[in-house]
Amino acid sequence: MTTAARPAFTGPSDLHMHSNHSDGTQPPAEVVRQAHAHGIRTLALTDHDRTTGWDEAAEAANRLGMTFLPGMELSAKHEWRSVHVLGYLFDPTDPDLIAETDRIRGDRIGRAERIVRNIGRDYDLTWDDVLAQTTADATVGRPHIADALVARGIARDRAHAFDGILHPREGYYEPHYAPDPLTAVRLITQAGGVAVIAHPATGRDRMMPLATIERLIAAGLGGLEIDHRENTAAGKRMLREIAARHDLIVTGSSDYHGAGKPNRPGENTTSDDMVARIIERATGTPARHP
Repeated sequence: MTTAARPAFTGPSDLHMHSNHSDGTQPPAEVVRQAHAHGIRTLALTDHDRTTGWDEAAEAANRLGMTFLPGMELSAKHEWRSVHVLGYLFDPTDPDLIAETDRIRGDRIGRAERIVRNIGRDYDLTWDDVLAQTTADATVGRPHIADALVARGIARDRAHAFDGILHPREGYYEPHYAPDPLTAVRLITQAGGVAVIAHPATGRDRMMPLATIERLIAAGLGGLEIDHRENTAAGKRMLREIAARHDLIVTGSSDYHGAGKPNRPGENTTSDDMVARIIERATGTPARHP
């Protein structure tokens, strides 16, 4: 597709935002309104391992004259590292992708219950306390446990909970199932989507080995989320070299979670050219223009 034939959309673009369908604190429509209020005109909703917020977000975006890119943040794991793979414009009815996200969410709930039981041995916290912090469509996880700890007065805020009771060193942590990044990338691309590794350089010891990244690129990885507040400066430089060498899509995003994190909509954005490349490459589901 030539540049002249590209679908019309308007930047700035924020392609990593969460609603209360996963671990954000606001409904999808409010996430869209916040994005608009911060000057964003194209956005993606990327809740963890689910797509249930797409329709509400798309309707809100349409009312505000914004372009909406349906997305998801797929959980994965490389050795001991948690790796998140952003998927854009994939087919949400793809049976293999549905089966994998069902498995991830199911195990996440069991893991959350185990963590709460562990904490409950030492603190006044129950599973009902956690459920009170979720919506019917939410993927229950550690952020909801953090919110329950705050509600019970055990932690000051989410950050305090994650730095304290929910930190692995405290002994309450439980592992959870997640596919390897290669599987995650293949599932997204086979469903017609574009796979982008989220915040790949949050620390020197947390970045995947270069050989692993190269294998992901060979398997169809579309891009890297480089402009993100958690990526280190050195990591960003390395990622830009990799992206240039392989002509990868480069994104920048806020990773907005409402009150769950200090991240603000639009604090990092993706260039119009890169957004256009995502739209052109995807075959699973279209971008929703106003």
